[in-house]
Amino acid sequence: MQDKTTESKFLKSKPHFEILDGLRGLAAIVVVVFHFMEIVIADLSNNFISHGFLAVDFFFCLSGFVITYAYDTRIHGMPLKTFIKLRLIRLQPLVIIGSILGLLTFLFDPYSNLYAIYGFKETALIFITSVFLIPYPVVTERYFNLFNLNAPSWSLFWEYVANLIYATVLFKVGKKVLPVLVLLAAIGIFYVGWTSGNLLGGWSGGTFFDGLARISFSFLMGMLIFRANWIIKNKLGLLSMSILLMLAFLTPYNENWSWIIEPIIVVFYFPLLVSLGAGASLASKYQKINTLSGEISYPLYMTHYPFMWVFANYITVEKPSIGDLWIVIPISVILLILLSYLIYKFLDFPIRRYFTDKLKTSLIK
Repeated sequence: MQDKTTESKFLKSKPHFEILDGLRGLAAIVVVVFHFMEIVIADLSNNFISHGFLAVDFFFCLSGFVITYAYDTRIHGMPLKTFIKLRLIRLQPLVIIGSILGLLTFLFDPYSNLYAIYGFKETALIFITSVFLIPYPVVTERYFNLFNLNAPSWSLFWEYVANLIYATVLFKVGKKVLPVLVLLAAIGIFYVGWTSGNLLGGWSGGTFFDGLARISFSFLMGMLIFRANWIIKNKLGLLSMSILLMLAFLTPYNENWSWIIEPIIVVFYFPLLVSLGAGASLASKYQKINTLSGEISYPLYMTHYPFMWVFANYITVEKPSIGDLWIVIPISVILLILLSYLIYKFLDFPIRRYFTDKLKTSLIK
């Protein structure tokens, strides 16, 4: 039995760093646009948003910062199972929703018939592993993605790993040890860039440990930014910060230099943006759009990719013209944003509120 004071300490939310919420939504939209463009233009050097995939590293850095901010002062004395329940409530509904959407597009894609190839048992196993975030890269037609129904789940797998390590080890790490861990992780990022030629990996069986390197640095760096109080007070607003963030994603891809350019962006530029974003102030006129951007960010990231498989098969079968794609892609992005908002409003948020209330009740019994 725990009293209401304990319940409040464990479950009470802290105020958000508002502009960071807005930037997270922008990064999610960038991921969606990037995924459309990489299907249409395989050569990243000809892709105008060629570094959109680095939004994941930005997410990881934000996650380390926010988790440390949210839990450092209350995790001492918090049972591990309570922390796990809180993170499951926050993350798992959209993992499941994304898996369901992925299953539906797997079964009913009008341009392919993967079910005829894999059958009931294998399809059921693919779905179960997707729901429980168990890597299962078996679908040849989907380039051996770790999660065949919803490709972005690879980053949620590592997010859970990072959260568990934080709750068991990292929250105890002192001020002298954390910078050392960050330095070692930074070396890991540069090593991946050097050996792979870029930081695109993490999503497939063959690049599994690239994902570990990417989460290790960015999550630890986010932690360090908060603990070292590297929050830079400034007069930049949402618009200025959005432009600065977009500069990273719009950086041209160069096959000869990406091995070093991408680690520099991840190791130096993104942490700077998190520091600036945490210290920036939000003008009241941008309040609504910023809030909406934060609300749709995670739903959009976790629900868009099932439709990417349909789009890729549409490209293969229908071979649309560039003129057609100028219409199809913008409309599709808008529809996916609308879908993500509906999922947030009618599924994700109500589900999380229900289970949070249940957890509150269980803690004070």
